[in-house]
Amino acid sequence: MTHDFGPFLLLSDKDNVLVARANAADGAVVTLESGAVRLSRAIPMAHKIARRPIAEGEVILKYGMPIGVATAAIAAGDHVHVHNIRSAYTATHALQDADGLSAGVSL
Repeated sequence: MTHDFGPFLLLSDKDNVLVARANAADGAVVTLESGAVRLSRAIPMAHKIARRPIAEGEVILKYGMPIGVATAAIAAGDHVHVHNIRSAYTATHALQDADGLSAGVSL
Protein backbone atom coordinates (compact mmCIF):
# COMPACT_ATOMS: atom_id res chain seq x y z
CA MET A 1 0.00 0.00 0.00
CA THR A 2 1.35 3.45 -0.89
CA HIS A 3 1.06 6.61 1.20
CA ASP A 4 0.98 10.19 -0.03
CA PHE A 5 3.57 12.82 0.99
CA GLY A 6 2.82 15.45 -1.67
CA PRO A 7 5.13 14.76 -4.62
CA PHE A 8 6.54 11.73 -2.75
CA LEU A 9 5.19 8.26 -2.03
CA LEU A 10 5.88 5.82 0.78
CA LEU A 11 5.91 2.41 -0.90
CA SER A 12 6.09 0.30 2.27
CA ASP A 13 5.62 1.14 5.95
CA LYS A 14 9.09 -0.42 6.48
CA ASP A 15 10.79 2.08 4.14
CA ASN A 16 13.09 4.83 5.39
CA VAL A 17 12.89 6.62 2.02
CA LEU A 18 10.13 8.26 -0.01
CA VAL A 19 10.07 8.12 -3.83
CA ALA A 20 9.33 11.16 -6.01
CA ARG A 21 6.29 10.57 -8.21
CA ALA A 22 7.06 13.84 -10.05
CA ASN A 23 9.96 16.28 -10.17
CA ALA A 24 10.13 18.18 -6.86
CA ALA A 25 11.53 21.72 -6.94
CA ASP A 26 14.42 23.01 -4.87
CA GLY A 27 12.88 24.67 -1.81
CA ALA A 28 9.62 22.68 -1.94
CA VAL A 29 8.18 21.91 1.49
CA VAL A 30 7.39 18.26 2.24
CA THR A 31 5.50 17.25 5.37
CA LEU A 32 7.01 14.14 6.93
CA GLU A 33 5.81 12.33 10.04
CA SER A 34 8.34 14.35 12.06
CA GLY A 35 7.25 17.68 10.56
CA ALA A 36 7.84 19.84 7.51
CA VAL A 37 11.20 19.92 5.71
CA ARG A 38 12.35 22.19 2.88
CA LEU A 39 14.16 20.41 0.04
CA SER A 40 17.73 21.69 -0.33
CA ARG A 41 17.86 20.67 -3.99
CA ALA A 42 15.55 19.65 -6.82
CA ILE A 43 14.65 15.95 -6.68
CA PRO A 44 14.05 14.23 -10.04
CA MET A 45 11.08 11.93 -10.53
CA ALA A 46 11.73 8.38 -9.24
CA HIS A 47 14.60 9.56 -6.98
CA LYS A 48 14.43 9.16 -3.21
CA ILE A 49 14.53 11.37 -0.12
CA ALA A 50 15.05 10.30 3.48
CA ARG A 51 11.76 9.77 5.30
CA ARG A 52 13.57 10.33 8.62
CA PRO A 53 17.22 10.75 9.64
CA ILE A 54 19.31 7.81 8.41
CA ALA A 55 22.58 6.98 10.18
CA GLU A 56 25.82 6.15 8.38
CA GLY A 57 25.88 2.37 7.88
CA GLU A 58 22.09 2.01 8.11
CA VAL A 59 20.35 -0.12 5.48
CA ILE A 60 18.22 1.81 2.98
CA LEU A 61 14.79 0.20 2.52
CA LYS A 62 12.55 0.66 -0.53
CA TYR A 63 9.47 -1.54 -1.08
CA GLY A 64 10.43 -2.93 2.34
CA MET A 65 13.60 -4.44 0.83
CA PRO A 66 17.26 -3.43 1.26
CA ILE A 67 18.62 -1.50 -1.72
CA GLY A 68 21.77 -0.03 -0.22
CA VAL A 69 23.68 1.15 2.82
CA ALA A 70 24.16 4.80 3.82
CA THR A 71 27.79 5.89 3.37
CA ALA A 72 27.15 9.06 5.43
CA ALA A 73 24.46 10.37 7.76
CA ILE A 74 21.42 11.53 5.78
CA ALA A 75 19.03 14.13 7.21
CA ALA A 76 15.25 13.81 6.86
CA GLY A 77 14.26 15.20 3.47
CA ASP A 78 17.74 14.90 1.93
CA HIS A 79 18.29 13.32 -1.48
CA VAL A 80 19.20 9.61 -1.17
CA HIS A 81 21.24 8.53 -4.17
CA VAL A 82 24.66 7.25 -5.27
CA HIS A 83 26.47 10.13 -3.52
CA ASN A 84 25.43 8.87 -0.05
CA ILE A 85 24.59 5.16 -0.43
CA ARG A 86 26.33 2.10 -1.79
CA SER A 87 24.50 -0.74 -3.45
CA ALA A 88 23.29 -3.75 -1.50
CA TYR A 89 22.71 -5.78 -4.65
CA THR A 90 24.61 -9.00 -5.17
CA ALA A 91 28.37 -8.73 -5.26
CA THR A 92 28.46 -10.98 -8.34
CA HIS A 93 27.09 -8.23 -10.59
CA ALA A 94 29.80 -6.79 -12.87
CA LEU A 95 29.50 -3.68 -15.01
CA GLN A 96 30.10 -4.14 -18.71
CA ASP A 97 31.35 -1.80 -21.40
CA ALA A 98 29.24 -1.23 -24.49
CA ASP A 99 31.12 -4.05 -26.25
CA GLY A 100 29.87 -6.51 -23.61
CA LEU A 101 33.29 -7.02 -22.06
CA SER A 102 33.95 -6.61 -18.37
CA ALA A 103 34.70 -2.96 -17.47
CA GLY A 104 38.10 -3.72 -15.98
CA VAL A 105 36.72 -6.29 -13.55
CA SER A 106 38.49 -9.61 -13.20
CA LEU A 107 36.19 -12.49 -12.43
